[in-house]
Amino acid sequence: MSIPSTVRSAPIAVVTGGSSGIGRATALEFAEAGYDIALIARGEEALLAAQAEVLQRGRRCLTLPCDVSDAAAVDAAAARIEAELGPVAVWINNAAVTQVAPFLETEPAEFERVMAVTYLGQVNGTRAALRRMAPRNRGVIALVGSAVAYRGIPLQSAYSGAKFALRGFAEALRCELLHDGTRVTVVEVHPPSVNTPLYDNARGRHVGRPQPVRPVYQPEAVARAIRQAVEGEVREMWVGGATVGAAVGNMLAPALLDRVLARQGYRDQQGGGADTVADNLDRPVGGRLASHGRFDDEARATAVAVPADLLRVAAGAAFVGAAALTQGLGLVASLMARAVRRP
Repeated sequence: MSIPSTVRSAPIAVVTGGSSGIGRATALEFAEAGYDIALIARGEEALLAAQAEVLQRGRRCLTLPCDVSDAAAVDAAAARIEAELGPVAVWINNAAVTQVAPFLETEPAEFERVMAVTYLGQVNGTRAALRRMAPRNRGVIALVGSAVAYRGIPLQSAYSGAKFALRGFAEALRCELLHDGTRVTVVEVHPPSVNTPLYDNARGRHVGRPQPVRPVYQPEAVARAIRQAVEGEVREMWVGGATVGAAVGNMLAPALLDRVLARQGYRDQQGGGADTVADNLDRPVGGRLASHGRFDDEARATAVAVPADLLRVAAGAAFVGAAALTQGLGLVASLMARAVRRP
């Protein structure tokens, strides 16, 4: 459904999974920055509620009920967006589902469903966007990853695998775009645990009511980081200290993190009460949903957002500096030893 605004047309931003959570917060962030918005998600009622919030900010908004795992449907949605709103400047791939359960208690169809939405959904969105951006030789495509794209966690093997896969996909695609001289930018944004309905709607099995690994951040903090990454065309953005710790920690001490997460990762994701009764793995849950989940009391409103390449350069410089210092100290010690041995 499209409701025109009285404001003239603006750059167009598409957000998948835009009916709730990070997607909804991101849609509002871009609307406030002057973008017109297209929202893609499965649940029509939640889409219309999100659309109303965009319209309140004076921007045009088009809603498209669509399952992002259906490549043809996503491409058709992109065609309609460009026909009704205009050329897409920014496409943000965010839709995701998850299941919180041990791997051997996750059915093959459930595992495949998580991968189809959380990984292939972003691939499908990227394809639809790139088909339209490449001929114009401009545009930004954002992939919303996760801290678990660097450090997988127990009870979410499918979700971790999907987010890891996104990084490989992004790296391969960037090489192809460089080879072809195509000036479309692919950015990655990797948030920590976020207070969204993702865990309220996750399918849980023998873990109680699913909950995120702490610390938890508000979706608006991630939305700001996504806009910062998009408008700055940042290759890869790490959001929150937990993401930085996961990425760097797994490079330096993966076996140690195995042991920590074998204990803490299980405990932190298991809430009180029974497993989730209604989940959105196969179909959307009813209701209007929202940007926030049930963890407002503890969620952090702000999060540091750092370009990953900047941290890598800093870490490399620190390593080289430490190596040079060690070598220098060794040389001094050697010279002193020679001086002592002289008659």
